[in-house]
Amino acid sequence: MRRKREMKTLILYYSYGGNTKRIAEMIQREIGGDIARMDTVVPYDGDYDEVVNQGQREIAEGYCPELKPLNISWRDYDTIILGSPVWWYTFAPAMRSFLERADLTGKIVYPFTTNGGWLGHTLKDFEEACKGAIVKPGLDVRFDESMLRTSEKDIQAWINTIRR
Repeated sequence: MRRKREMKTLILYYSYGGNTKRIAEMIQREIGGDIARMDTVVPYDGDYDEVVNQGQREIAEGYCPELKPLNISWRDYDTIILGSPVWWYTFAPAMRSFLERADLTGKIVYPFTTNGGWLGHTLKDFEEACKGAIVKPGLDVRFDESMLRTSEKDIQAWINTIRR
């Protein structure tokens, strides 16, 4: 009799202010799997407005910052949950760096975003950037600064789609 291979899940995220980290950890508590945070080699520095302006320039230029090595091999996973804050209506430049270098062919990808403004085209951008992957419907999590505005019931419903 042939044994069914267990699917391995990785939650991989970039977080600037901590909201994306918070949701990634919530997902891990609910479904298990491994978790890894991507970080830029050169951290964003300055006050909020300076970082927002830098982010706007980087998005406009398609800039891909260098990332620190991950402490985990994402290639070993069947399902990858990708999390990013929304920066100027798309995912953060750090996520762009990862996605431009990663071959996700055959992986099942569940994207989620965090934002305090407007989602823009972020989830569509995930679909386009994850070439060859099976991209499932994503989740947009709204915050007002650090206060969660998306209902935990809605977040839980999305998490439950991953368990199936």
